[in-house]
Amino acid sequence: MKLARVGAAGAERPAIVGLDGRVRDLSAHVAEIDGRLLAAERLARISAIDPATLPVVEGPVRFGPPIARPGKIICIGLNYTDHAAEVGLDVPTEPTIFMKGCVPTGANDPVRLPRDAEKGDWEVELGIIIGRDGLYIDEDDALAHVGGYCVLNDVSERSYQMEHGGQWTKGKSFPGFAPIGPWLVTPDEIADPGNLSIWLEVNGHRYQNGTTRNLVFSVAQMVSYVSRFYALEAGDLIATGTPAGVGLGQKPPVFLKAGDVMKLGIDGLGVQEQKVIAWGD
Repeated sequence: MKLARVGAAGAERPAIVGLDGRVRDLSAHVAEIDGRLLAAERLARISAIDPATLPVVEGPVRFGPPIARPGKIICIGLNYTDHAAEVGLDVPTEPTIFMKGCVPTGANDPVRLPRDAEKGDWEVELGIIIGRDGLYIDEDDALAHVGGYCVLNDVSERSYQMEHGGQWTKGKSFPGFAPIGPWLVTPDEIADPGNLSIWLEVNGHRYQNGTTRNLVFSVAQMVSYVSRFYALEAGDLIATGTPAGVGLGQKPPVFLKAGDVMKLGIDGLGVQEQKVIAWGD
């Protein structure tokens, strides 16, 4: 299933995207799409609904974040072999973890650069949405804790990340730096999350053109590993890292400026598009 939240910011309502691509209103059956909804038994009840019986959402549709009130955003750094190589760092022997401290925004909402932005950058990532609480999750059981997958743009301000004390979280947490969606896709539709094409363009130029086959750590390994350090809760989001092609890795580096348009997607998970705007716009 493809589950979404549609409507104006702060007034989104639950929806499902049918096989015909039409967006249909789920609000008569579901109050909200949140972590509690992602339990397997609740998803089974939704999947039993015939989308053709639901009203079509008419007109231009804004896709808000597909999960309401998400919990933690836990990020895995340097998790693609080609990205580690482009930034000149060794492939980690254990997952590198940092936090993203902003609230997710809709897939096509504008991305506003900070007031003193110098090195805005892009990172297309596979997002794992946790569907079942867990601590010390065995790797063999890890996929049972996944409630869905989504596209995530880990927008970054590299000057904050690398030139103000070396703390990655500083460069990742400005408001609007976590577009997710346009929808979440339940695991039954993703046969192998380790075999998906993943790409990003800026102004029509394809900078990132990768595959999750190049992940250093698999989805199961990441969920299990993270649960050693955090009590994972339904609705938490794990950002799994980005392939080669970020702005910082270009020669010379290329950074975002007002007026740029980012477009990104992952096989089976949809496409995002964001216009970059300046502080004050």
